[in-house]
Amino acid sequence: MRFWNILAIATCVVAATIPPRQSTNSTVGNAGITSDFDRAAAIKEAFVHSWEGYKKYAWGYDELLSVSNRGGNSRNGWGASIADALSTACLMELSEVVVEAIGFLAEVDFNTTATEVSLFETTIRYLGGLLSGYDLLKGPYAHLVPEDKAYLVDRLLTQAVSLADRMSFAFDTPTGIPYNNLDFATNSSRDSSNGLATTGTLVLEWTRLSDLTGNPKYARLSQRAQDYLLNPLPDAGQPFAGMLGTNIDIASGRFLDSSGGWSGGTDSFYEYLLKMWIYSPSRFGSYASRWLLAADSTVEHLLQRPRRDTTFVAEYRDAATLVPEEGHLTCFIGGNLALGGALLSSAKIRDAGLELTRGCRATYASTASGIGPERWAWSSPAPVEHQAFFAANGWYPTGTAYHLRPEVVESYYHALLLTGDQKYKRWAWDAFVAINDACRTDSGYSSVEDVMLPLGGEKTDFQESFWFAEVLKYLYLVFDDSEVSVQGGSGWVFNTEAHPLRVTE
Repeated sequence: MRFWNILAIATCVVAATIPPRQSTNSTVGNAGITSDFDRAAAIKEAFVHSWEGYKKYAWGYDELLSVSNRGGNSRNGWGASIADALSTACLMELSEVVVEAIGFLAEVDFNTTATEVSLFETTIRYLGGLLSGYDLLKGPYAHLVPEDKAYLVDRLLTQAVSLADRMSFAFDTPTGIPYNNLDFATNSSRDSSNGLATTGTLVLEWTRLSDLTGNPKYARLSQRAQDYLLNPLPDAGQPFAGMLGTNIDIASGRFLDSSGGWSGGTDSFYEYLLKMWIYSPSRFGSYASRWLLAADSTVEHLLQRPRRDTTFVAEYRDAATLVPEEGHLTCFIGGNLALGGALLSSAKIRDAGLELTRGCRATYASTASGIGPERWAWSSPAPVEHQAFFAANGWYPTGTAYHLRPEVVESYYHALLLTGDQKYKRWAWDAFVAINDACRTDSGYSSVEDVMLPLGGEKTDFQESFWFAEVLKYLYLVFDDSEVSVQGGSGWVFNTEAHPLRVTE
């Protein structure tokens, strides 16, 4: 793995005493696994185990219900797990999986679904997966596809065009701010407003589609919508410089509130400001400036330290009202700030990102399962049932589930690339072992309901498609050399679903 020549920053981790975990799974453990090669192989085995279970019980469905061994369709029944698995299978060089995936995706009818379509989710999972598969298989991983199947790679781009064309009516609004919830049967939507993330996390995929096809309409549609976020109105919609509210009126383009942060519903807008600049510095310099504005405001106004060695990022209701709460979704912020701070020469922002990564690690290190919770808070006094835990750790859970989320290991990945500090490998391996202990089933992996219990409590019978796209990809890349990296000069940038896309000038 290639590391930047950046000095490592010494950090420490809160490590509360926790009850020992006793795994019911013998597939992964520390015995005999002593090298990065072995750890990468174990993570690849987890991918193959999940894929084989999905193929056996849920092929063509969006996800595997991994306890009851059935298929589920939460993403329109187009095979979301296949679209999300493709790019990871490429990086793992699993040729058989790649050929199976592109064979299926080449034939999906994206014009038909019985359920409402999310423009945001469909863009990041399906459109991103198709474009990434095309970029990877036309580039460094072309050898994975036999010559007689090469036509299927071209079909990925054809299918991406078909899907984007089908969703394009979403942008047919007075302002160009799209509807998010789409009814394909009537080409209409019930939406009167859209969210910051669901509006601002389209521009990378739709711009890449324009660049690949030479048709400017896809970039034009997404960038017109983005303009309302880059130039927000009214003033209350920007309570801190660069940090925005959450909901935008589709008819006027004006923000409807002043609440927000880096949490779900807002998070990936800020992520894409940086990543659009990485994608094309010559075209998107203004996006980098807006990202720097938001990152500076975050460091100045939103960072909180309930303990000397633990840093979290608060949410806000308005400029005067901070909310001392964070969620697993927010934990991508550590990697995002570290990456952007390094690329844009801000040591203050880079260091804040590494501090926030350490804070998210603390939530993993403190629980009986070794996995961080869905949500937590640090306001005092803590609820009675959490007072002892709060006194020991500086935070307490407000949502105890783990939904196979990737954000903490995503930040480990970025921090490792930027610093070369081997502790991030240790943290990533600890996370994988804990997730394997708590979440592995006979057919795949499942979300769990209570990470405060030694093995995560009851399994809740759902294997998210992003388990393939994000969790296993980031973990694998921590331990395996790859020419595909989000760092400047590598030629690649990851979308928010961790699908690598080729950058341009």
